[in-house]
Amino acid sequence: MKIASKIIHAGRSKKWTGYSVNVPVVRASTIVFDTMAELKHATIHRGDQVPYYGRRGTQTHFAFSDAICELEGGSGCALYPCGAAAISGALLAFLKTGDHLLMVDNAYEPTRGLCDKLLKKLGIETTYYDPLIGAGIAALIKPNTKVIFLESPGSLTMEVQDVPAICAVAKQHDIVVMLDNTWASPLLFRPFEHGVDISIQAATKYIVGHSDAMLGTASANAKHWPTLREAGYLMGYCASADDVYLAARGLRTLGVRLKQHQQNALEVVQWLQQRPEVAHIRHPALAENPGHAEFVRDFSGSNGLFSFVLHQGDANAVAAFIEGMQHFKMGFSWGGYESLIIANLNVQALRTATVWPYSGPLIRLHIGLEDPADLIADLALAFSRFNQALAAQ
Repeated sequence: MKIASKIIHAGRSKKWTGYSVNVPVVRASTIVFDTMAELKHATIHRGDQVPYYGRRGTQTHFAFSDAICELEGGSGCALYPCGAAAISGALLAFLKTGDHLLMVDNAYEPTRGLCDKLLKKLGIETTYYDPLIGAGIAALIKPNTKVIFLESPGSLTMEVQDVPAICAVAKQHDIVVMLDNTWASPLLFRPFEHGVDISIQAATKYIVGHSDAMLGTASANAKHWPTLREAGYLMGYCASADDVYLAARGLRTLGVRLKQHQQNALEVVQWLQQRPEVAHIRHPALAENPGHAEFVRDFSGSNGLFSFVLHQGDANAVAAFIEGMQHFKMGFSWGGYESLIIANLNVQALRTATVWPYSGPLIRLHIGLEDPADLIADLALAFSRFNQALAAQ
């Protein structure tokens, strides 16, 4: 089945949906049983999509988990209240005191905070590595290295990693490979086909697609699914049935939305390439983007998220650029239908293993579903404000 069809049908088993097109919202805490035999059966199979207790899931949760597994290729999918919870839940499932973690240097800022604060407090050592290291990661492996964590592309600076090369090294040492696959979603990169053991997503982003629910997923291969599943339950992770329903509903239009996000973003990129203020554009589909060859090899397309670097600009000039936008709204997250903008004046502060080669401020855009001509007009006015602020200094 082609992916466009699979995304419509995934997770829509009649045992979950009944006679409805969509799975209903089933909210539950306590599950009641008529007989001791039913209770025993549910207890024995409580990890196997059998209603047992609300935290284990209902038909709503089971249907969505099935859909993610079908699309990503995993053996099981655990749900979490947000993407950051999926990251912490997955890491804590496989790490203990005395273990060593290899973490990519371009990781999502809360992931880095988790390593530097909570994991450090638990006696888990983190070494950050260059996202472009590829098979060279073998030199960083220690006897106690248990997990290698990837984020590809990086959600701020967009480096694309050589996932198969890193996974091949990890397999030689029996190390678990986790990938934050949020940028690609289940459609643009197939993690398990490239050797990943656990694929993590902030479903908050493109899967929900409407900026109105928070949800995280972690899918695992057959070897690691039992450990991931039980750890999530023991740590008390669960997700609202209402939020899961919104994610399942958003999933059905993910394919067409991503195509439009990609098309709109590339139009904006082409316009930005002509701007004299722009020093560099970080978009995986561009030949100059770090890891572009791996992107062409491994990915089936791009989306609406990318960054660009300005030649110069201080905090006042950047504020003039960002403030006063008509279509771009200032805010964290991405993946919704609306366009967003944020700025970072010190990318190097988020890195310890690599040197950021640019001195100017970085602007990250999420290109939504508005008409690109309107977005370009918005950016043109932003550059006018920016240049006026620079001239006034």
